[in-house]
Amino acid sequence: MTGEIYRDAWGIPHLRADDVTELARAQGRVTALDRAWQLEVERHRARGTSASFLGAEALPWDRFVRRARLDDTARRCFAELERRDPSTAGWVRAYVDGVNEGLAEGARRSPEFARVGLAPGRWEPWTPLGVWLGIHILFAGFPAKLWREQVVGHLGADAIGLFATDGPGTSGSNGWLVSGERTVTGHAIIAGDPHRFIEEPGVYQQIHLSCPEFDVVGLAVPGVPGIAHFGHTGTVAWAITNAMADYQDLYRERLRRTGAGVEALGPDGVWRRATRHTEVVEVAGEEPVEVEVIETERGPVIIGGPDGELQEGFSADLSPTLPGAPANAADAVDSREAAPAPPLAVALRYPPRVTADLGFSALLLLLRARRVADVDRAVDLWAEPVNVVQAADTEGGLLHRVAGRVPVRSAANRTRLVPAWEPGHDWQGWHEAPRGGLTDGIAAMANQRGLATALGVEFAPPHRADRITELLGERARWSAADMPAIHMDTRLASAEPLLDLLSSLDTLTPEAARIRRTLLAWDRRMDASSEAAALYAKVRGAVVRRLAAHPAFAALASPPAYPEVLLPWLALLPRVGFALEHLLRAEELYGIDRAEAVRAAVEEVAAEQPAATGRTWGDTHRLAPWRALPDPSYDAPGLSGDHDCVLCTSAVPGLTDLSVRGPAARYVWDLADREASRWVVPLGACGVPGSPHHRDQLPLWLGGELVPVLTDFTDLEKESDV
Repeated sequence: MTGEIYRDAWGIPHLRADDVTELARAQGRVTALDRAWQLEVERHRARGTSASFLGAEALPWDRFVRRARLDDTARRCFAELERRDPSTAGWVRAYVDGVNEGLAEGARRSPEFARVGLAPGRWEPWTPLGVWLGIHILFAGFPAKLWREQVVGHLGADAIGLFATDGPGTSGSNGWLVSGERTVTGHAIIAGDPHRFIEEPGVYQQIHLSCPEFDVVGLAVPGVPGIAHFGHTGTVAWAITNAMADYQDLYRERLRRTGAGVEALGPDGVWRRATRHTEVVEVAGEEPVEVEVIETERGPVIIGGPDGELQEGFSADLSPTLPGAPANAADAVDSREAAPAPPLAVALRYPPRVTADLGFSALLLLLRARRVADVDRAVDLWAEPVNVVQAADTEGGLLHRVAGRVPVRSAANRTRLVPAWEPGHDWQGWHEAPRGGLTDGIAAMANQRGLATALGVEFAPPHRADRITELLGERARWSAADMPAIHMDTRLASAEPLLDLLSSLDTLTPEAARIRRTLLAWDRRMDASSEAAALYAKVRGAVVRRLAAHPAFAALASPPAYPEVLLPWLALLPRVGFALEHLLRAEELYGIDRAEAVRAAVEEVAAEQPAATGRTWGDTHRLAPWRALPDPSYDAPGLSGDHDCVLCTSAVPGLTDLSVRGPAARYVWDLADREASRWVVPLGACGVPGSPHHRDQLPLWLGGELVPVLTDFTDLEKESDV
């Protein structure tokens, strides 16, 4: 035997091989067979070449990737991995070899290649690192600092807290660890669901990897070897949630052109040479686009440039709107400098660009883990994204900690843009990883303030974590089979402020009064079948639109000319929608009569209500996965849940009820018996349209059911040798 591919009834690949290298090759090959289109889209997105076949809509992303230097960072990180950890680098190479072996066959199975006229390319050893960077570069939400600049500039520093919540574009998760003292078997259970943008094919791949050194089931990221985030080796299991840490900084830069290139002003008052070159982005159906790539000592310039040109960034007349910028920028430089002050630009500083380490050395160690201590040592090497890790083993060991690199620097760096030309904003090493324990045998993490508070700025509201803890407290002992009920809980605690204002209203029209009675009697559950939940969502959306349209927020309605990929963090309506609870509970809100806004919203809904009678939440709250190419045959199913429910299926209140973000997988890891574990993904194991396993898990995912985890190869069907 060199390598073998088996499948279970759900088409999930089960791989075994003679050694870890052959197993990595088999993993790469089977991923290329099942996910060729997805792999090639991610490879091109990591390189900034996706517009060459997806067209102009992909250009903003390609431009950002080029300017942020993701491909170059991936190359640097792989070169450093090869120097420091050649065995892991060789394992990554083997995975890439497998991808290259399977891509042509996978592409023949995938109709998308012919649809856009794309031939599969060649993966390089650093491509998996580029894919990882491309998926996670916006994960920490550094564009929120641009939003805070706008809020402070127009409303003052006190306004930041009003909008502080888990904003659009960030990613979270639910995760809970129940120790053996609270389970029916006496062994721990780990369960949860990562919340990401739902994609087709899915961002997580169910897989089973077996060789003489280890036998692991888990959720892999297509394009990346091993099982990084969620795995079970038989004797130890682990899972993660987003720690909501802040580990990326934005620096306002002063740049100028010289005969030799571009210079940037440093904190010591000295102009230093910045690296500069030009790249060409091919765009299907249009002329190529040139992108100037500049990097200062802080990092790559992602907004603006030395000439004040738009280049999807600042124009010269926008720079004075930045809080803290002097009226005359020349005041901040040496008085001997006679030339006019250069316009501002913004550079991004992110850990892998600084350290040339993406944490891939942790991946093989996780596969080889036998006990919690092994997982602990492995995630000591983790880089990004910064996660809360929960782990348990069959000997009763438990782990609850943060893993990843967060730089030590000034408080200003963490909250807003900082001036590169002023001292005090450099990085001074790395934070120690916080560690925590369990309370009453339970640890629940759902991106709330807690273990990682010292490392972050904005966190998710506590509702999901509080609700998970409340549910786990309702019985003394739990089994793995009990956990899906927690996954699917739909109670919406964040509805209370709006309902409180609604209850205070009087003198409503008869139809509006009927709506009020219905909502005050509502059980607060966002079930797809609920008419009351649909009614609440309509009233909430009307309130959000009225608040966002208020003159007090008018200055925030039109963001500066930032790159298009950053604009979701700067859109006012989603910000109001996700922060509605804070805005309605604030002691004072810039003179806005919130009760009157709620009254007007209810009357607005009442005026149109006869046409919407009988509508349920699932009629409009539907699953809308992201695809590189549209699929007109897709029939979006209705969903239960909402942004602050444990069943976190996020829409954008006031804009759309469609859900683009939610549980990208669900899992239950049982340490008493691995085959009592369960898992599910939103669509299916295979990314090939028309495959029987393309969307066969969708009905289960919608209903809260999970697929059995199988590990005995005698129960599986052999597909082929590798």
